Amino acid sequence: MKRVIVPFFITHQGCPHQCLFCDQKAITGADGALPMSDEIVSTVGRWLCSSQSDSVEVAFYGGSFTLLDKEDQFSLLQPLQPLLKSGKVSSIRLSTRPDAVDAGTARFLRESGVSTVELGVQSMDDRVLDASGRGHSSQDNVDAFIALRAEGLTVGAQIMPGLPGDTVLGVVASFRALLALKPDLLRIYPAVVLNGTGLARLYSEGLYTPLTLEEAICICKVLLHEAALAGIPVVRVGLQPTDDLSSGSELLAGPYHPAFRQLADGERWYDLLRILLSDADTGDEVVIYSSSSRLSDVIGQKRKNVKRLEEGFKVHITDVLPESGMGNTFIRVLIGERMISGDLLTDLRY
Repeated sequence: MKRVIVPFFITHQGCPHQCLFCDQKAITGADGALPMSDEIVSTVGRWLCSSQSDSVEVAFYGGSFTLLDKEDQFSLLQPLQPLLKSGKVSSIRLSTRPDAVDAGTARFLRESGVSTVELGVQSMDDRVLDASGRGHSSQDNVDAFIALRAEGLTVGAQIMPGLPGDTVLGVVASFRALLALKPDLLRIYPAVVLNGTGLARLYSEGLYTPLTLEEAICICKVLLHEAALAGIPVVRVGLQPTDDLSSGSELLAGPYHPAFRQLADGERWYDLLRILLSDADTGDEVVIYSSSSRLSDVIGQKRKNVKRLEEGFKVHITDVLPESGMGNTFIRVLIGERMISGDLLTDLRY
């Protein structure tokens, strides 16, 4: 059964910095007021009933949880203790800044039933962190990992390609440095320009140029590939759609797309299929077989991959079909009477 997550948004709460890129309300669609104890318990109860699940995970998103006043941290975590003991809440996760974690903080979180902490790493390049107004260094990222791991906590990390001062090579190098810390999970959020942020001011003054959608997709397909090779799951790529983002009322510029993950994943499959079709002859009929769970990524949004392959190789793709039992990284291509197999993890290199 799919894990059920009960979200509480504490937008901007506890955070001492206004980073150039940040507008948590537009990103999360919530104002971030701290929930009261009875609200926490009743919300969990409603989710248990509606999901018909025996247990749920509670998540505090946004803000910097460990920079809240200790009393506020206690007021958020304490109501969950009986629910953790009864098993109705299986675990707690939260997000915070890397420079807001030390050994004592990590111990307090573990003793309070927190199992997962997601760190807003954003970059492992000190120049980029400084230019973005993060107020912490790459060493703070490393130290936070060490402290949380010492308490046996699961550690996630968020990274943001396209920040001021960043480059394509810099993003990849930063990502590899992050992978070396062996995070348990990753989120990749290409930087976008939101109204009212410092980045919006730089953009309006011509001092910052965001990544185009095509550039961000090209970068993120490489990051997804690097993460896959390292065996680290990427749980989110691109911002979660909200009314503000979808309407464009808060978004000035940048590579936002509600299906960004599919676009980036689709590029990886396109690149692999280009390799497999490299010796196809003009007019060949082609059938592609993939895992049913990857079929839409292989085809591409609005059949983009199929169209590009047919135009580029002058072939006719007659079908893209699911194959039972095929792994999620595998694909097979029937070209005429020749069957060629490929694997994203072994046959694709960037």
